[in-house]
Amino acid sequence: MNKLVTSAAFDSAHFLAGYKGKCANIHGHRWTVRVTIYGSRLIESGEKRGMLIDFADLKAAVRALADKLDHTLIYEAGSLKPATLAAFDDEGFAPTEVPFRPTAENFARYFFDELKAGGLNVCSVEVYETPDNCAVYEVEE
Repeated sequence: MNKLVTSAAFDSAHFLAGYKGKCANIHGHRWTVRVTIYGSRLIESGEKRGMLIDFADLKAAVRALADKLDHTLIYEAGSLKPATLAAFDDEGFAPTEVPFRPTAENFARYFFDELKAGGLNVCSVEVYETPDNCAVYEVEE
């Protein structure tokens, strides 16, 4: 089995609506996403011969997802009042709504599902919220 690993990072703010603790308040992270893909067959011909996938293609796919979340306030759908969203709009801010609670665990699942839907054989996704703490979502055996 061959595996390739790449990573990307993004800076964003989030909060956990309904949480009883510090994370209920808006705060930021430098999120690092580490993606592992796998496969048993390498490309057999052409310029990419001997590769599982071109690293450039893998990096671009991961980077595209990270870029959508970079330098934004990520919030769970329904967790902000319409007036708050209107005020953000008036100020020219563009927060990013997601259909899940913005936790490291859910970001790991989000990246996994999006990359898999894009045709990659994803083995695992690690999302680091701090240098020492990460959540992992991986293919079920």
